[in-house]
Amino acid sequence: MNRVLRAKKFARSQPHWALSFVVIVLAVLYWGVMASDRYVSQTHIVLQSPEISPIGFNVSSLLAGTSGSGDLLLLKDHLQSVDMLQKLQRKLDIRSHYANGDIDYWSRLSSSDVELEKLYDYIQNRIEIHFDEYASVLRIKVQAYSPDMAHAIAQTLLSEGEQHMNDMGQRLAAEQVAFIEEQVATLEKRLYSIREELITFQNEQGMVSPTGTVQSFFAIVSQLQGQLSVLEARKSSAASFQSPTSPEIIRLNSEINALRQQIDTEKQKMATASGNSLNRISAQYQTLELKAQFALELYSNALLTLENTRVEAARKLKQVSILQQPTVPEFSTEPKRWYNIVIVIFFAIFLAAIAHLTRAIIRDHRD
Repeated sequence: MNRVLRAKKFARSQPHWALSFVVIVLAVLYWGVMASDRYVSQTHIVLQSPEISPIGFNVSSLLAGTSGSGDLLLLKDHLQSVDMLQKLQRKLDIRSHYANGDIDYWSRLSSSDVELEKLYDYIQNRIEIHFDEYASVLRIKVQAYSPDMAHAIAQTLLSEGEQHMNDMGQRLAAEQVAFIEEQVATLEKRLYSIREELITFQNEQGMVSPTGTVQSFFAIVSQLQGQLSVLEARKSSAASFQSPTSPEIIRLNSEINALRQQIDTEKQKMATASGNSLNRISAQYQTLELKAQFALELYSNALLTLENTRVEAARKLKQVSILQQPTVPEFSTEPKRWYNIVIVIFFAIFLAAIAHLTRAIIRDHRD
């Protein structure tokens, strides 16, 4: 009875120390006896892509995205997302696990049908994901109230994370491949159409190469003009000692006139003011030929781009390389009982001491 009275008197005279004592006792009871064991599964991962070199020029700018650390940060964000939480719920029913009645009241989830938002806030304290910028490694720690559940959650995070990264990386690549395949088909039709137009034009004109035909006619005219020059020189030479009515002069004049007529005829074939002259036909042919060459170049470039894009799509596959497999814990490492107890004792005494000092200062000022 005397002890009880002394305790009550002490509590009235020194309430801060009494409160500090009560807090310490409660902390020892909770962390030492009541707190449920939590098992921790750990895993360390990195992201890797297949090393495939694109053919020819690089089209990675068309499929620009994050890589290296950026990919790991995207993966970290997804692992901590509500979408991942819903996947864990569907596969493992984590609500029922964390709301189990065997878990102490202060640690367990309030109920097995708790709202998604509350479940998300709760699970953030049970799944820790840390990104090591120096090593570019993602370190995952999962706390659960059984070793198997901790391991299962960690394993699900890995498999679902890898699938998500592959789906995200390939979605843009697949759209790009489909777009380029459509362009290739369009350019192929265009190329065949222009080639058919070129062949039709050749058949209509009866010439495989009008340009070559023009060159042949030009060579003939040049040869005829050379012959004309020789005959005119012979005529000038013969006219110096023969009369204009001599048989030789008459023959030379006849040959010269025949050559001039032939030259005019050949020139008319190559170029006239109207009609289908060779120069007009050649110009039309060259235009069609240039169109065909340009269409072929576009088609070739599109094929090359398509192959590069397919290679780039393969490079977008992300493989989660596991540096440390998810562990199956053999004993609980959480909560850190002695650490928590010591921290509570330290702060309880520290705050009580501050309160005691404050009261002493106030009492001195009153006196």
